[in-house]
Amino acid sequence: MERISKTLLLLCLIFSTCIVTAQETETINTENYTLYKPSKTDAVLVLFGGFGENAAGIETEFPISELSISKNIAVAYLNFNRKIFLQDKEKAQLAAMLQELMASNDLPMSTSYIGGLSSGGALALLISNYLTENPEYGIKPAGVFAVDSPVDLAALYRIAESNVARNFSPTAAGESSFMLQYFNAQLGDPDEEIKPYEKYSVFVYETEKSENLKALEHTKIRFYTEPDKTWWKENMGIDYEQMNAFHLQRLSEFLISKGYDNVELITTEGKGYRADGSRNPHSWSIVDQDNLLEWMLD
Repeated sequence: MERISKTLLLLCLIFSTCIVTAQETETINTENYTLYKPSKTDAVLVLFGGFGENAAGIETEFPISELSISKNIAVAYLNFNRKIFLQDKEKAQLAAMLQELMASNDLPMSTSYIGGLSSGGALALLISNYLTENPEYGIKPAGVFAVDSPVDLAALYRIAESNVARNFSPTAAGESSFMLQYFNAQLGDPDEEIKPYEKYSVFVYETEKSENLKALEHTKIRFYTEPDKTWWKENMGIDYEQMNAFHLQRLSEFLISKGYDNVELITTEGKGYRADGSRNPHSWSIVDQDNLLEWMLD
């Protein structure tokens, strides 16, 4: 009888603890984001998905909310996607949305970190620079990170041209054809006019233009990539110089040479897998979640 009573007491304690934990975590779903907020919030992590990836898709591929909450870090998965660069008007609109996200949910603006995968990483860099340049929004990101992101749009245009001409596979050629159409409609051909690319790209190596990162000189910056040359060659038919890894390396080296005092390039090996188990180095999984949160809290 005594043993049964102790067992019941233990179950009650476990059950009540679960209830308290659930009550201490608030989930907010809006048209713009899904937010997981612990009752005590020391920092906030804002995540952009890749091109076409919404909040639910990010959470599936990068389920970091439970771990974040255990460390008093709120997580906001954004629905903002289908962009690879931002017009001036779009920067202002996105900044206002992030300001509303922070203010309406009483989140700590001074310890906000913004990151993203692929095109989402480019957006994270662009909007972090814009927010830092414009203090009226009240958000100065403490850190920003990009996961295997295309940062040099002029280089990306030429890579797409090469992929279409080579026609290695329907997938590679199709993606590149779409990219060329998109760039030609939005920015034109960089061989004819490079200035639109200098204005909207995170970085243009050939002209050493990095104005869209100018305000981040003293901000913590991380670039993640998994340069699996064999996978990219076998699946997409491209060499290292055409990979995002190559351009992230060039950008990190350039920023360090210009005095940016907190830039890290993190390369991984064998970590890139999608949630369905398929091998792909262009994935959220190359980010070590524990290490990312430690970086935020350091």
